[in-house]
Amino acid sequence: MFAINFDPAVCQACNTCDCLMKCQYMTFDLKEAKREKTRINKGEDSRVLKECATCYACEEYCPNGNHPFYVIVERQEEKGLLPAPAPITKQQIRMMQPKGTLTPGRVTAPVIDMCYFPMLTGSIRAPLYENPSIIEGSDVFCNIMWLHFARNSVIRERLPRVIDNIWQCYLKDSGVEELICFHDECYAAFSHLAPAFNIDVPFKPRHVFEYISDRLDVLKDRISPLNAKVAYQRPCSNRLIPETDHWLDAIFTKIGAERVDREYDRETALCCGQVLRAHQREDLADDIQKRNLDDMKAAGAVFCAFNCPVCMLTLGEAAAEKGLFPIHVSDLCQEALKG
Repeated sequence: MFAINFDPAVCQACNTCDCLMKCQYMTFDLKEAKREKTRINKGEDSRVLKECATCYACEEYCPNGNHPFYVIVERQEEKGLLPAPAPITKQQIRMMQPKGTLTPGRVTAPVIDMCYFPMLTGSIRAPLYENPSIIEGSDVFCNIMWLHFARNSVIRERLPRVIDNIWQCYLKDSGVEELICFHDECYAAFSHLAPAFNIDVPFKPRHVFEYISDRLDVLKDRISPLNAKVAYQRPCSNRLIPETDHWLDAIFTKIGAERVDREYDRETALCCGQVLRAHQREDLADDIQKRNLDDMKAAGAVFCAFNCPVCMLTLGEAAAEKGLFPIHVSDLCQEALKG
């Protein structure tokens, strides 16, 4: 049932073991990395299963697309090695379960999926967004976050139902084939995780950055360049879809914002730390948040831009205390369109 597309022979033939050697939260020499990877693949115990920060980065680091992180989560669940305390995980799973209360309705393009997090719906406004239809709630919640909690089983159970809800209740009868994903989580779930788990997706997911970039072309005569330096907080789920990063670079160029070069961005990005707090690894969370924000400030950034609502909730206040203005990417673009 929805098995992961994974071939242990591919790992066996890998000479670099980049999935572990590039990890920013664990340290290995090449011999140990290969040994631990072999143990994971065989279903044996490994220190990786206990120490993994669940940042998703090894999915990006793997040069073979062999889904090492999904396999780590699989093994954690099989062995009951839960990263977060079981009561917290159970409560979250119960709280965020589908409610089964969707009422089918007609939508018109563009259809924006806000997932479980509608608190940023205010960002979906003109002129950047043109007459959008918005869907949100637990019944369209992508459920990718359970990767942080060693719960692939929840994803297998809920994601197919969510995909069907979106297609049957909104898109199919409306003649709309494209879904714009406001969060990296949803786009990653539909474009990367679902195929990796052999889950069919009948619609075309589109990342919000691609949509914004195209809209900025349409609105180019209304743009007043910001002439500002911006630090970007890359969310965990973007590790699954690094191909979207060029759209963000294009957006910043179009609005006259400089994405500052810094130590903890792009492939070497650090997570926001919220998941580590859920894992009760407070010291590590404190450390990476301090390094991350100090790095933004040292790079001369004025704005700290987010696409993930959890990252923004976690780091926004601390960024402001550092003198960095926390802002969602959509709202940053709206600022450039005010002129």
